[in-house]
Amino acid sequence: MTTWTLALLPLLLLVGLILLANSVRVLREYERAVIFRLGRLIGVKGPGLILLLPMIDRMVKVPLRVVAMDVPSQDVITRDNISIKVNAVLYFKVASAKEAVVEVENYLYATSQIAQTTLRSVVGEHELDDLLSEREKINLKLQQIIDDRTEPWGVKVTAVEVKDVDLPQDMQRAIARQAEAERERRAKIIHAEGEFTASEQLAAAAHRMSAEPLAIQLRYLQTLTEIATEKNSTIIFPLPLDLIKAFMPETRPEKPRIGPDPS
Repeated sequence: MTTWTLALLPLLLLVGLILLANSVRVLREYERAVIFRLGRLIGVKGPGLILLLPMIDRMVKVPLRVVAMDVPSQDVITRDNISIKVNAVLYFKVASAKEAVVEVENYLYATSQIAQTTLRSVVGEHELDDLLSEREKINLKLQQIIDDRTEPWGVKVTAVEVKDVDLPQDMQRAIARQAEAERERRAKIIHAEGEFTASEQLAAAAHRMSAEPLAIQLRYLQTLTEIATEKNSTIIFPLPLDLIKAFMPETRPEKPRIGPDPS
């Protein structure tokens, strides 16, 4: 070998090692590689070991795991003209690595923008009471709309959850007053129902006792026993005449005398 050949041999080995390192890729189980050869799509590979042609093939790596994305707080005017702020969290994953790379420039940014605009649109179609009470229904509607719009990009939306609904201070006070009034209304209804039930029971008891006079007397005695448990009080208890009539001596009216008074 000539001197020049011996001098270039280490350089050639170094270039060969660099090209070999650039041509070998290892992908994890949750990763896929979209391969372009001279700008033309040739397919999706992975996971495992992948060999690329140096200077010819280009690889775009796409993760397939579920992504949890925060949807920033949005200023929304509800259907009943109340200004609120709403934020949410979006769960999605790449279902097709090929479409996620070819059909959209940045699928993460595009999905985020779609989620924000859809959140404002859907929340604005509902009244505040519906937003607070029908959260699951609104979440499902958001998930369906966003999933339909991101499907051409190979993105599958698995869930959307509305997190916080920020209300103005005056609206919070109004809702608190409304809740307090509702609790008072329920308390009055329960109290009225209790009074009505008690009156029915008392009426039935009075009707039953009126048919049995002895039951009224026994009730008097029971009441006297209950009151007598208090030792610090003086009790004046009226007794019905029928109750003590049996203990009173029988008195007979005197017959009128006929004739002069012997005295």
